Amino acid sequence: MPPAGTNKQYDTRKLVFLAAAIVVLIAITLIPLPTTPPSHAAPLTRSGKLALAVLAFALVLWITETFPFHITGFLAIGLLAIFRVDSFRSIVAVGFGNDVALFMVGVLILSAFVNQSGLGKRATLFLLAKIGNRTRVVVLGFLVVGAVFSMWLSNMAMAAILMPLAREILKEEGLKPLQSNFGKALLIACGWGPSIGGIGTPAGAGPNPIAIGFLADLAGFRLSFPMWTLFGLPFCLALIVPAWLILILLFPPEQAVLSRSREEFRRDYAKLPPMGRSETATVVIFLLTVVLWLSAGVLERWLQIRIPISMTVILTSSLFFIPSISGMRWRQIEKDMSWGSILLVLAGISMGVTLHRSGAASWLSQNLLGGLAHLHPILLIFLTVLLVSALKVVLSSNSVSATITVPIMISFALQGDLPILQTVLPAAITSSLSFILVTSAPTNVITYAAGYYSIWDMAKAGILLTIVAAAIGALSIFGIHSLVM
Repeated sequence: MPPAGTNKQYDTRKLVFLAAAIVVLIAITLIPLPTTPPSHAAPLTRSGKLALAVLAFALVLWITETFPFHITGFLAIGLLAIFRVDSFRSIVAVGFGNDVALFMVGVLILSAFVNQSGLGKRATLFLLAKIGNRTRVVVLGFLVVGAVFSMWLSNMAMAAILMPLAREILKEEGLKPLQSNFGKALLIACGWGPSIGGIGTPAGAGPNPIAIGFLADLAGFRLSFPMWTLFGLPFCLALIVPAWLILILLFPPEQAVLSRSREEFRRDYAKLPPMGRSETATVVIFLLTVVLWLSAGVLERWLQIRIPISMTVILTSSLFFIPSISGMRWRQIEKDMSWGSILLVLAGISMGVTLHRSGAASWLSQNLLGGLAHLHPILLIFLTVLLVSALKVVLSSNSVSATITVPIMISFALQGDLPILQTVLPAAITSSLSFILVTSAPTNVITYAAGYYSIWDMAKAGILLTIVAAAIGALSIFGIHSLVM
């Protein structure tokens, strides 16, 4: 929200951005594009060129944040239909008829119950009581807690739980914002931990179900919950220690220990009231959901039906609302539901599938990536992670990044006859990693609001971690793929 007295300037700037997006749309529509890529792939069709024009229009609006992200998605869907790239009904059906919507609703319900029941804070305090009071270990502890819980819960919710706890510790120590290295390391860890954990399972972040949906719709590849976790979890775990070392090396804490002892932390945890009905129900339903996700293959063979990950979580999350189970009502939970994020994901799927069907994704993949097809897989994965990370510098939405990059990588894999998972997963996973810019993810925005680190503080640490993440991702994804596929 712009400050008082600047509404007119704010609106004028947004209108300029909108005008620029329209100019880009018209220019790409009218200016002839090369019709033959540097390969034997099919030339760009008229529908493909129009789809590219709409994508460029949306990119300008997404980068400048002229509209809410999901509203830009709606505009793009409408333009795709107006330009006759496909029928409106067909474009909408592939996105808003996708079961990813139910998956996200179920995960957000589960996350809301963990947050509102107090279970998230209780579990975090329990782990912090075990960590002790050495400042370097406290930074590692916050990274680990954020990563572990964000494999299953909303990244934003986890950052919102961690940030106040970290800020309270810093205030008790009398450490001033922007002047304390420990404060910088601890608050950045509160943002990085949830971002790292988001790649561990399909439930961890919005781009994960987007990628799973694209793989099913565009490549006919069904990626199960355990299979994603097999690739994502090692990558996630391998990132934690490097992230910690970078923070400690760049921001060495000015004190070795906190003034509070481990015993005091334990006493604070002991003062919490006993677990109530809502917390107990949340624990049971959460564990049930995880068990069903991991055992879906066995259940499918036993029941002789297909059990998508969305089906599991939508059924288990409904259990919360059985009378006398949790004690909380829908209107309490609804406040934590990020409907805009759900709408953005669905609009993004509609756009991505249409981009693929029109041939635009294939044309883009050949022009942008055609020369990379013959690289060694490790180098290809490394470059993919770096390219997607660079794109995220200008795109402040993980879901938008996945919407753009995943269909292009799927087309690249199909045309080059490359292993689909080894080619696509690096882009899908990297879409959730937001280490460089504060504005790249809500987790970073939440922790930056505490005031303890600057934009440059996160950027210089994030650039290092991004390079490290590219190397770790290349080795882990290639290694696991070589072993299991």
